[in-house]
Amino acid sequence: MSFAPADLMNYALMGAFAITALSQIMAVIRLWIGPSTADRILALDTMVINAIGLIVLLGIYQGTQIYFEATLIIAMLGFVSTIAYARFVLRGDIIE
Repeated sequence: MSFAPADLMNYALMGAFAITALSQIMAVIRLWIGPSTADRILALDTMVINAIGLIVLLGIYQGTQIYFEATLIIAMLGFVSTIAYARFVLRGDIIE
């Protein structure tokens, strides 16, 4: 029994979707039950990274390039929001 390369690519993409979705669910659980604020900040950052991964996988699956540009914007916004939230927690103010 042999598989065509397209079939293997589809199986790999579906597996990657499943693993990334499971990782996203685990990050939501950590966000929900995180005992400290630092755990919640890391969970939010992990959720941004997982969302980026899901969007990239969707772009690969559909064969379009517009999703890759969207992931760059989401990555920049996720980084800035993580830094802002961490500064707010540590100092009580975002802008000094």
